[in-house]
Amino acid sequence: MSWILAIDLGNGGPKVAAVDVDGQILATAFQPVSVYVGRDGTATQDAIEWEAALRSAIARVTEDVSREELYAIGITGQWASTVPVGPDDAPAGPVMLWSDTRSRHNVRKLIGGPISVGGYAPHKVLPWLRITGGAPNPSGADPTGHSLLLQNELSEVGERCRVLLEPVDYVAFLLTGRAAATPASMTASWLTDNHIGSEPAYVDDLVRRSGRKRHLLPELIPTGSIQGDLLPGPAERLGLKAGVPVACGIPDVHAAVIGSGAVNAYDTHLAVSTTAWLSARVPFKRTDILHSIATLPGLDPAMNLVGNNIETGGAALSWLREQIIAPSDGLLGGGSGIGADGAAPILEQPTYDALTALAATAPAGCEGLIFTPWLAGERSPIEDKNLRAAFVNMSFRTDRAMMVRAVMEGVALNIGWLFAYYEKYLKRSVPSVRVLGGGAQSDLWCSIIASTLDRRIEQVADPLNAQLRGVAMWALVCMGELTLEQAAARVPVARTFDPVPGDREVYQQHFIEYKKLYPALKGFYRRMNG
Repeated sequence: MSWILAIDLGNGGPKVAAVDVDGQILATAFQPVSVYVGRDGTATQDAIEWEAALRSAIARVTEDVSREELYAIGITGQWASTVPVGPDDAPAGPVMLWSDTRSRHNVRKLIGGPISVGGYAPHKVLPWLRITGGAPNPSGADPTGHSLLLQNELSEVGERCRVLLEPVDYVAFLLTGRAAATPASMTASWLTDNHIGSEPAYVDDLVRRSGRKRHLLPELIPTGSIQGDLLPGPAERLGLKAGVPVACGIPDVHAAVIGSGAVNAYDTHLAVSTTAWLSARVPFKRTDILHSIATLPGLDPAMNLVGNNIETGGAALSWLREQIIAPSDGLLGGGSGIGADGAAPILEQPTYDALTALAATAPAGCEGLIFTPWLAGERSPIEDKNLRAAFVNMSFRTDRAMMVRAVMEGVALNIGWLFAYYEKYLKRSVPSVRVLGGGAQSDLWCSIIASTLDRRIEQVADPLNAQLRGVAMWALVCMGELTLEQAAARVPVARTFDPVPGDREVYQQHFIEYKKLYPALKGFYRRMNG
C-alpha cells in the first residue's frame, strides 16, 4: 500500500504519520522536544534536537508500514520562528521561536513612533499594509525581529549564518538539501506582494524597510511546488527510501484548511491546538490592524487565508493538568484524587479524558467562575504581551471540577471574543465552524464552544491528526494528483454540536462580563509585566 509521510513540527516536537493516498491514517508517532523560556523574552529550541526527535518518531511509524511503498513527503508545523543556518548547513545557533520577544526594542524603532496605534506608527506601517496586508510584530516575535536580533545583540551568531529558514523550510532543507521557501512559509516575514494573483517574489522596498540582509533570505519558489527529492544521505539517516518527492512546507494554518475540509471561500475552521485560530480561504486582501487579523498568502494564487492567533488554546488545559492538578513537584498527594473512576496513583497525571469527565460534573458557568487564558499574553484580537491568566470570582465552593471546566469555558470565551471581530472582518455571518486539533477531541469542549459562539460546530474525524491528514493530501496536490476540492472531500465529519439553550444563556452573560476584563485589568498587567 502506497503511503505518504506527513510531518508536523509543532511547538512540543515533531508528530509524524503514515497516511495512505485516500487520506486514511495508518500509524502515528510523537516525540517531544524541550523549549527554553527566559524572563527576558527568550523562547528557543534546538534544531539538532528536532532532527533526533524526527528520526525517533519516523522509526516508530515505519514499524507498521513498508518503507519501500513510501510515495511522497509532506511537511507542516509552527511558523514565525527562525532557524539560523551556518555555511556548513548546520544550525548556527538556537531556533528563535514565534514567542521570542527579545527584539521588541529593535522592531519598535522600525515600525513605531511617538504617535502609534497598536505599536505601529501609521506612516511607517502603511507601505507594508498596502502590499502585504500585515507588518512586523511590535513585540519582535517574528522573523524580522529575530533577524534584527542576529544583527545586533546576537551578532556572533548572525555573522556565522548563510541563510535564515522557517521551521517547515528547514525540515525540507534537511531532506532535499535545497534552502527554499514559499510565500506561504514566509508569511510572517511580510516581504511578498500578497494581492490575489501576485507572482511569488520578495518586494525590494520591504526588504530594505525591514532592515534584513537580502543574502540571508532563502530562494523563493511558488507555493504548491515540489521542493526536491529525498536525498540518499537523509534517507539513510531516517530509514526511508531515497528519491521520493518532498512537497514544499506549509504553516499549520494552511495544513488545517485542508485537514478541516473547509476549502471553499469563507468556509471557516477553528483549530484548538497549543494555540487557537479561526481561518478561511477568502478572495481578497484585507487588514484589521487593531485586532491583529490579516490575510495571508494562500495555498494558491486564487485565494488568501485569514490569519490571526490566540496565544493559548489547548495549552491552558495542559498547564492546569501539569502545574496545578498533578504537578511532579514531589509534594505528597500530587496527582491523586482525580479522574472519572476515582483517585489516580500519586504523581500520575490524569488523562485529558478524565479531566473533561470531571469537568462535565460542574455546572455550565461554574457558578460565575471565569478564567482568562492569557498565559502567554495575547495576539488576537488584542496584541498585548503583558497580559496574564487569572481565575476570577473564586469562592470556597470552587473545586477542581469547576476549575477544569472554567479553563475550557475561558478558552471558548476567548475564541468568542475573536469570533465577533472575525465575522466583522469577513463582512458576513458564519453559520457553522469546522473544528480540529487536540482540544477538538473533547465532545464537552466542542459543545461549550458551540453554545459560546451560538453556532453549529462540526468536529472532523480524528481531529488530533487532522493536520497530518491535510499535509499528506497537500503532497498529492503539489504532485498534481489531487485538487484542493478533491482533497477536502476525503475529510469526514464525525459529529455536529448545536448550541444548548440553557448553556447558551449562561455563556452569553459570561461573555458580556468577559469582554470587560481586558480594559479593567490591562493597566495592572502593564505595571506588573511591562
